[in-house]
Amino acid sequence: MTSVGVTQAFAGSVHEAESCWYDTSRWGHWVEGLAEVVSVEGRWPEVGASVTWRSGPAGRGRVRERVVSHEPLASQTVEVEDDSIRGRQIVAFVPTGDGVEVQLSLTYELRKRSPLTPLVDRLFIRRAMRASLRATLARFGAELATHRTILG
Repeated sequence: MTSVGVTQAFAGSVHEAESCWYDTSRWGHWVEGLAEVVSVEGRWPEVGASVTWRSGPAGRGRVRERVVSHEPLASQTVEVEDDSIRGRQIVAFVPTGDGVEVQLSLTYELRKRSPLTPLVDRLFIRRAMRASLRATLARFGAELATHRTILG
């Protein structure tokens, strides 16, 4: 399994960040590669709930995220599956003196393997995964700022 992660600090409270993160109707504004949320089943973001979404034409295809752990005002862990990977993604919200730090990590394994998979993962895929997480957090920050302006 390979792990990648990114962290970014934002203005706002843990509650504001969490509310924005879990609002699946807003995901199209900030989740990297997401074209459309297909379905939300259960009481998202609670344990057992799931979201299925699809990416644009050059993306990951159909992605399913199922909640395996949720601690309100702290973190959520989801099992993630698409045609290429399966893994676990964790988002954590940490209060800072003047805002909130959002930590996003993904531990994954590639579904299709060959003798070259470890090398390809280390040289290309891991870098692309980290860049995707970084882009998601950057776009999330912009969406959180908009969310705070609307509420505030």
